[in-house]
Amino acid sequence: MVALTLLGALLLIVGGIGTLIAAFRTSIWWGLGCLLISPVSLVFLIVHWSVAKNPFYLQLVGVALVFVGGGFGERAH
Repeated sequence: MVALTLLGALLLIVGGIGTLIAAFRTSIWWGLGCLLISPVSLVFLIVHWSVAKNPFYLQLVGVALVFVGGGFGERAH
C-alpha cells in the first residue's frame, strides 16, 4: 500500500508541474500567478479548462491513489 501512496504523491507532483507548464504557456502572468498565489491555479483551471484539464485529472488520480494507498486514514497496528 505504501507503493500506491508514493505513486499517488508522484502523480500529484507531476500534475502540479503540468498545471504550471500550461499556465506559463498561456501567459507569463498566469504562470507567475499560479506559482506564487495558490487560488490563481483554481481560477486558471476554470478559465482555461481546455488546457488545464489533463493535469487536473492527473492530480485527481493522484489523490485517489493516496487515499487508497493510505487506507482511508486507518491506523497501522
